[in-house]
Amino acid sequence: MSSTPGRTRSGADSDLAGRGGMLTAMVLAVLGYQINATMLSPALPDVIERLGTTTAAAGLSQTLFFLMAAIGQVTLARLSDRRGRKPMMILCAIVLIVGDLLCVLAPNIEVFIAGRILQGVSAAMFTLAFLSLNQLLSPADFGKAAGIITAVNGGLAGVDAIAGGQIADTIGFRGIFVCSALIAVAGLIGVRRYVPDVPPTTTEGRFDSRGIAALSLGLTGVLVGLAQGAAWGWASPLTLGFLLGGVAALAFFVVSQKSATDPVIDIEVLASRRAWPLLITTICTLGGAFGAIALTIPLFAQDTEVGLGLSAVTAAVLFLTPIQLIGVISAPLTGRLGPKFGWRTIVVTGAVANFVIFVFATLFLHNEWILVATLAALGVTYGGFMLTGLNGLAVTTAPEDKPGSLSGLNGACFGIGASLGIALASAMITAGSDAHGVTGAGYRNAMFVALALLAVGVVTALLIQRPDPAEQAGSGKGEDEPRLVLSHH
Repeated sequence: MSSTPGRTRSGADSDLAGRGGMLTAMVLAVLGYQINATMLSPALPDVIERLGTTTAAAGLSQTLFFLMAAIGQVTLARLSDRRGRKPMMILCAIVLIVGDLLCVLAPNIEVFIAGRILQGVSAAMFTLAFLSLNQLLSPADFGKAAGIITAVNGGLAGVDAIAGGQIADTIGFRGIFVCSALIAVAGLIGVRRYVPDVPPTTTEGRFDSRGIAALSLGLTGVLVGLAQGAAWGWASPLTLGFLLGGVAALAFFVVSQKSATDPVIDIEVLASRRAWPLLITTICTLGGAFGAIALTIPLFAQDTEVGLGLSAVTAAVLFLTPIQLIGVISAPLTGRLGPKFGWRTIVVTGAVANFVIFVFATLFLHNEWILVATLAALGVTYGGFMLTGLNGLAVTTAPEDKPGSLSGLNGACFGIGASLGIALASAMITAGSDAHGVTGAGYRNAMFVALALLAVGVVTALLIQRPDPAEQAGSGKGEDEPRLVLSHH
C-alpha cells in the first residue's frame, strides 16, 4: 500500500519532466526562426549599407521571408497530417540552419535573399508546435503551453532586439544569423530527443503538389509586385506582370482545390464563418502591426533627416524591447484566459485595442515618448491577446478529422499578413522618397496603411462565428483530460 503513492508520484514527476523537456525543445526550435525577424529589424540599415543595396531590395528580402513563412506553414502543416509532426519539425530546423549559413556568407543581396527564403520556410515550426501540443495536452495545459510558445513569437523578452541593434552597431548583421544557427542546432537536438512521435492523422489521398505550386506562384507574384511597384513603376510591364500573373495563379489555385483529392486548403472549411473571418483578421493584424513594427518604425527611428535619428541599439531598446518584454508576460497569461473566456473574446478584444493604440502611434509619430508608450501597450494587445488568441482559436475550432487544416491556413496567414504589411510599408516609404531620400510623408503614409489594415481586422474579428457549446461538449475532452500519452522515442 505504501509503495503505490510513491510510484504515482514518481510517474507524475517523470511525466512533468517529459513535458518540460518537450516544451523547452519547442521553445528553442521556434526561437531559432523568430530571432531572424526580431533581431534583424534594427539591423536593416546595416544590411543596406554592407551589401550596397537599397531600401526597396531590403524590403523585398523581408517580404519574401514572410511570404515563404506563409507557404511553408500551410504546406508542412498539411504534410505533417500524413507524415507526422516530428519529422516535419526536424526538416524545418535543418532548412533554417542552411538559410542562416547562406546569410552569414552572403556576398550580395541576391544570396542574402536566398537565405531569407529558406529561413522563412522554417516558420512552419510554430504551427507544428501548436498542433503537437494540442494533440498531446489537455485544453487547460494546451492554453498554458500555447501562451509560452506565442511569447517566443515576439522574441526573447526584448533581449534579442537589443542584441540585434548592438550587433548591427558593432560587428554587423551577419552575427545575428550566427546566433540563430546556434539556437537552431540546439532546437534540432531537443526536438529529436524530447518531442514525442505523434501518429499521423491521415494516410489517405495524394498530396496536392500542383496546388502548392499555384499558391506559391500566386502569393509571390502579388506580394513582390506590391513590394517593388513603387521602385519599378506601378504601370511598368514588370510590375503588372507580377501582379496579374499572381492573381491568375491564385485563381487557378482556388479552382484546382475543388477537384483535388487531398487539397492543400479545404474549400468547405475556408467558406465557413469559423475560418474566413479568422484568416482575414490574422492577415490584417499582422499586416498592420508587424509591418509597422518590423520596418516602418525601425527605419523612421534611425532616419537622421526626417526621423528620430537614433542608433540601432537605442531604437531597439525604445521601440522593440518593450513590446517583446511585455509580450513574454502577457502571452502566457492570455493562454490561461483563453479556455476560460473563449478564444474569440480574446481576439475581438485584442483587435479593438490594437486599432486604438495605432491611432495614437500614427498621430504622435514624431513624439518619441508617446510613441514608446503606445508601442509598449502592444505587448499586451498584440503580443499577448492577438498572437495567442488567433493561434488558440485556429487550433481549437479546426475540424477534428482535419486538425491541420485551419491551423495551417492560419499559420500561413501570419506569413501572408507580415509579408503584405512589409510590402505595403516598403511601397509607401519608397513612394514618399525624393532626390534627397525618404520624406516624412512616406513614413506617415505607411502608418496610415497599417491603421487601415487594423480597422478591417476589427470588422472581421466581430464576424468570426461564435463556438458552438454543444460541439465543444461533444468533443469528449475534459478540461484536464490529456489527448495522448507522452511517449518519447
